[in-house]
Amino acid sequence: MRADVRQVTDGIHLVHGSDTNWVILSDGDEVTLVDTGYLGDREQLLASLTAVGSAPEAVAAVLITHAHNDHLGSAEFLRDAYDTPVYLHEAEVPHARREFLHQVTVGQIARNGWRPGVLPWALHALRSGGTADVPVSAPEPFPTTGPLDLPGRPVPVHTPGHTDGHTAFHLPHLGVVVSGDALATGHPTSRIQGPQLLPDMFQHERARAVASLDVLAALDGDLLLPGHGPALRGPVREAALQAKERAL
Repeated sequence: MRADVRQVTDGIHLVHGSDTNWVILSDGDEVTLVDTGYLGDREQLLASLTAVGSAPEAVAAVLITHAHNDHLGSAEFLRDAYDTPVYLHEAEVPHARREFLHQVTVGQIARNGWRPGVLPWALHALRSGGTADVPVSAPEPFPTTGPLDLPGRPVPVHTPGHTDGHTAFHLPHLGVVVSGDALATGHPTSRIQGPQLLPDMFQHERARAVASLDVLAALDGDLLLPGHGPALRGPVREAALQAKERAL
């Protein structure tokens, strides 16, 4: 399967992997990579960099929204092979090292197996490295507050709930919000399309995940790039509030 690489605005590509999205922020010869898909998505990840005229050695940094396997899959590969720094929120750094794991369990999947889409999703996740051991040996907290000195100048925004250190990235000069799993527009296990929280079994603390929608609603933007589902054009505030209404 080839990755679906889509230019959504100048210097920004949203890539749809096998089940998870990642984002490429370009500035000249360098890029910032936000998330890396599953371990099994590595060929697609590398191909997506080629597709935008870049290469793994040109990745200035990997930014991880959160340390679930479907977002962390090739982070250690890039760090080890190309000395690429891997940055996360300070609360997510030990998660990336796998000092603990806040991720849906086999038991939770079994209890939800009757729901439409859950078993096919689980089979795909298993085949793609959803249970693989993918720790990052030397993850780092964001080096500064405010805009990061990286291609795209993304601003980390703490949006906990899905995991303790979940982070969205705001590009205010372009009106773009990279929401990770704090705000999705679709998922194989969801019966709805459009702005939404992921199903409850994926949330570490659902109440905090709902509260983080207010954080996203406060960001100025008109292009949402989620971790799952298609890009959404229109006020990010409205998307976040619609997802909150659906969650309550």
